[in-house]
Amino acid sequence: MEKEYILEMKHISKVFPGVKALDDVKLQVRPGTVHSLMGENGAGKSTLMKCLFGIYSIDEGEIILDGRKVLFSSPAEALENYVSMVHQELNQVPEQNVMENLWLGRYPMKGGLIDNKKMYEDTMKIFRDLDIDVDPRAKVGSLSVSQKQMIEIGKAVSYNAKIIVMDEPTSSLTEKEVEHLFRIIHKLIEKKSSVIYISHKMEEILRISDDVTVMRDGKWISTRPASELTIDEIIKMMVGREMTERYPQKETKPGEVLMEVRDLSSASKDFSGVNFELHKGEILGVAGLVGSKRTELLETIFGLRAKGSGQILVEGKEIHNKSPREAMKNGFAMLTEERRKDGIFAGLSVSFNMAIDNLDCYTRHGLLNDKLMKADVDKMIQEFKIKTPSGSQKIGNLSGGNQQKVILGRWLLTRPTILLLDEPTRGIDVGAKYEIYQLINQLVAEGKGIIIVSSEMPELLGICDRILVMSNGHQTGIFDAKDVTQEQIMQASAKCV
Repeated sequence: MEKEYILEMKHISKVFPGVKALDDVKLQVRPGTVHSLMGENGAGKSTLMKCLFGIYSIDEGEIILDGRKVLFSSPAEALENYVSMVHQELNQVPEQNVMENLWLGRYPMKGGLIDNKKMYEDTMKIFRDLDIDVDPRAKVGSLSVSQKQMIEIGKAVSYNAKIIVMDEPTSSLTEKEVEHLFRIIHKLIEKKSSVIYISHKMEEILRISDDVTVMRDGKWISTRPASELTIDEIIKMMVGREMTERYPQKETKPGEVLMEVRDLSSASKDFSGVNFELHKGEILGVAGLVGSKRTELLETIFGLRAKGSGQILVEGKEIHNKSPREAMKNGFAMLTEERRKDGIFAGLSVSFNMAIDNLDCYTRHGLLNDKLMKADVDKMIQEFKIKTPSGSQKIGNLSGGNQQKVILGRWLLTRPTILLLDEPTRGIDVGAKYEIYQLINQLVAEGKGIIIVSSEMPELLGICDRILVMSNGHQTGIFDAKDVTQEQIMQASAKCV
């Protein structure tokens, strides 16, 4: 007789200094199903999965896997027991190739040497089974975020896992890549694996899941079949209140031109011929498929990449952002797509991470004014509703959404006039997204100009004034967000230029 549950987590509690991250949580996963885990940032979803995976030790409770009680002391032990996890923040070795990353720590050996031929064949077998089109010999550092995500899924499958945890697996994927991921998940379910799926994308959850567990403030709220739930019901359980709107109303209208980009190209020719104006009080969205060079455009404006031809003018005056430091002096700020890799110092405090780009303002005669810095940090923590016991807490102990709020706070302390936001709500729950949208509206009401790259079409349509579309490094249109449809944006995104 088949067991009712492949995994049971009962009465799980976990305490970090100053905060109870998990409080009597339960999770019951049936064999061969997709069980989605939902909740706002800080609800405890990732913490619960890290307790399962042996990254954290539990303070109370028990874990029963396939009928036997387990307590993994490390991820290696979890993997040996057929539990695998695809993390939201990708931890890969960029200088090694794909297959070396896939089999890291367990290379096939022959005569005391690594058997590269077998490693290649074993990698290709997994990739063929999952329909992953990536060269096993390619350097990981040269791949897109979505390709790196697929490698991590392939790695999880290589352990023949009975339980595969996927933490925000579609946060960097296009619609086409999401469909591919769902096909992979269906194949895993057919092989009787179970998938624990963490996502903030409501439509995905209802489409892919068999069961849904909702957590809030470190506590279990409810577990129900996905077929019985609606988006509104999930949101109400997640936030503890009804949310009548996904996007707040923008009260102000764009004013005079703040920045003008004329015939801009990057030195590496990733993109060329980009022209647009950004107005004071305007939110300009940038849409496009993976490979459209949206991120490269923002990085060139911010001085992270060398500019080729073209001009950037701010309030009619040409500026030359040859480095991020120069861009900051010219009133720019940029939030990068991969916060774990580019945005935070995980082992250091919230205060350090928030104040690091603004230290000059807190320094007098070579000495740091801790009192002034603390006042600013505490103000941001309060305004942004950052869930942390204090500014001295390590940022690595915060949820992804709270980390994102810290980075936003960091940039606002530099008092920019133009903000470049690359996937600012990636991996962030519906409640925290709404708060960030409100903050963005507040900034444009002050006359700032904001450019947002997002892979979520409803987000662009919901918060932007206009949307610039790119395809293969070329601008293919600028649309008024009130008048354009998702289909028109997709058509422009798929143009062969």
